[in-house]
Amino acid sequence: MRLDRFLSETTDLTRSLAKKALHREEVRVDGEVVKNPATQVDASRRVTWNGEPLALVGLRYVMLHKPEGVECSARRGLYPLVRELVDLPHVERLQTVGRLDVDTTGLVLLTDDGQWSHRVTSPKRRCGKVYRVTLAEPLEGEALEAAVTQFAEGLWLDGEEKPTRPAELSMREPRVAELTLFEGKYHQVKRMFAAIGHHVAALHREAIGPLSLGELAPGEWRELSEAERAQF
Repeated sequence: MRLDRFLSETTDLTRSLAKKALHREEVRVDGEVVKNPATQVDASRRVTWNGEPLALVGLRYVMLHKPEGVECSARRGLYPLVRELVDLPHVERLQTVGRLDVDTTGLVLLTDDGQWSHRVTSPKRRCGKVYRVTLAEPLEGEALEAAVTQFAEGLWLDGEEKPTRPAELSMREPRVAELTLFEGKYHQVKRMFAAIGHHVAALHREAIGPLSLGELAPGEWRELSEAERAQF
């Protein structure tokens, strides 16, 4: 890896600022001042900036219990960003694996591993996402039977070129549904229930594939174990 890139990966310096730091002789490699930004370095070299040792941050995998009023976007808008709840170096490099709406709570995954993120979100891998859906009105009787069939067969949603993939619907209470999706269209849960004449009053994601929130409280996070990452 080029030294200027190494500096930008391990500090808050941009590539251009890293080159200026090199020019000011602030950077040493194995104890020697190095000014050439194209110098190749790897994990075996000891790199310091103003006397502070630098080390590359490896790929990170995080699960978080998203509270209401937090955005899953990359740039801050009207609300705080979900990654701002995570206390890790270079947290700005973490991207959400799929998204939840601002008013939706529950399990969110974050990573800087793009290939792993794709494995989790690709519909072809049938990674189920389990939601607890609170409805404004009860769904029961013949209407429930019809909804279960419609969700299993796929619904046509406005603006979509294909029906939704088969989804699994059941009711925990007359107004509380459990829905498992195997894809992630825009506002999909709310649009699916709207298509059968029901309004979603509250939405919470409980699980993604084999991962569930467990004891994580709203706003809390933890890094995934190697075994948990390998399940995807």
